[in-house]
Amino acid sequence: MLDQLGQLAAAVARHSDGLWGDSAVPRQILVAIDEPIAPTDLLYEPMVCFIAEGAKSATAGERSWVTGRGEMFFNPLVLPVTAAFRQVPYRSTVLRLDGRVLTDLLLELDGAEPRTSPGPDGRITAPMTPEIVDAVTRWVRLLDTPDDIGPLAARFEAEILYRLLGSPLGPMLRQFAPADSGTARVRAAAAWIAAHYTEPLSVDAIAAVAQMSTATLHRHFKAATGMSPLRFQKKLRLQEARRQLVAGNTTAVLVAEAVGYVSATQFNREYRRVYGLPPATDAARLRGRLAGARQP
Repeated sequence: MLDQLGQLAAAVARHSDGLWGDSAVPRQILVAIDEPIAPTDLLYEPMVCFIAEGAKSATAGERSWVTGRGEMFFNPLVLPVTAAFRQVPYRSTVLRLDGRVLTDLLLELDGAEPRTSPGPDGRITAPMTPEIVDAVTRWVRLLDTPDDIGPLAARFEAEILYRLLGSPLGPMLRQFAPADSGTARVRAAAAWIAAHYTEPLSVDAIAAVAQMSTATLHRHFKAATGMSPLRFQKKLRLQEARRQLVAGNTTAVLVAEAVGYVSATQFNREYRRVYGLPPATDAARLRGRLAGARQP
């Protein structure tokens, strides 16, 4: 197993371009980090992350978890997190989930019963089996032979999903596919908030999107994300504000308005509560770190 993980890590490193990014294989992301970096705000998509080397922690609202070498992590919805790479070098590959692909596979399996029990909330970590590592490694190695990507990528993706359905992730993946499942309804609510995060939102409107009562939405949404729906919106606003400030050529007042704040004072207060510094000071500090990291 350790040798298998080493081969997967080497394949990821061989084809990574920068810290992380999409590869030429559909729905595949490669992550390769060699030096420690500061905790980073990320917007997770529905995905499964396979870690071949190193370890990463993530925090979403009141929830936090660590995934290390030889483990995998399932995230069923759009989720703003703060990630810290606890051990480097870090190598992982991510499979973006496509509900249609998973549904087609479940139909092909004709409703076979799962062999494991689901975790208590909307995400789960689990060890990879040798069969999963092998399938993921072959999926990444398609980048060695680009002519094989078209004929084989979908087949390898289906094999990975098939192996995952027999793992501890299986029950949660089964909940991911049906459009009327609780997981799918929370996922729809999270995606809707992400698309409308700059607008004034009400819990009633979000509950209508999820087709749940407000009480049920709050309970399921917090279990899945570690946040209430409105705190989820606030996290999205602050992450985007920080990104714009670090990019430069703007002011905290303009950014506050762009992400949906009516009061610049409230924006400054909430930004400082989350990031520990006033917006302009924090952005200048982060730009300095990035400039230092680019030095030879």
